[in-house]
Amino acid sequence: MSGGKRIIVGISGADGVSLGVRLLGILRGMEGVETLLIMSRAAERNLALEGQPAPWEVRALADRWYEPEDMAAEVASGSFPTDGMIVAPCSMKTLSAVAHGYTENLLVRAADVCLKEGRRVVLMPRETPLGIIHIKNMLAAAEAGCAIVPPMLTYYCRPESLDDAADHVLGKALMQFGLTPPGFRPWGGG
Repeated sequence: MSGGKRIIVGISGADGVSLGVRLLGILRGMEGVETLLIMSRAAERNLALEGQPAPWEVRALADRWYEPEDMAAEVASGSFPTDGMIVAPCSMKTLSAVAHGYTENLLVRAADVCLKEGRRVVLMPRETPLGIIHIKNMLAAAEAGCAIVPPMLTYYCRPESLDDAADHVLGKALMQFGLTPPGFRPWGGG
């Protein structure tokens, strides 16, 4: 894709699959951004648990999508150019696999490829409270080159709804790619 951005969106099976759905909607509305979706089987199950759209409706938000078992997909190779990947939400299982190079499925393989090619990988881990193993895995992922952007509440943007709060944290994740979604309000000073 010349002149635009090509971003892989991973949705893993953590609580908060609505973040990944919302991210796809935001990116769909941004000109010059191509999205490549990999959704884990656990994420597909969580869509129903969280009252989100069906998997086929989520896939329709992406420009292209891949089955998580398709290890021959183009995003499994470093010779396929992308600008990087966002995993939203990122389960602790996926975080651990990315941090330690355990490429058991296409979602983790795509992140591994991005890291080995020096491309941006943003992980949005969802768990609370965090155990020492989670924290060590976050450190290992950060040392491997990942940006760790937990979907934490921010208040300076004065969110009026959960959607406002989600949009703000997704905007912070997209800033890692030089993208500013419409309506994103960065801190303007006191």
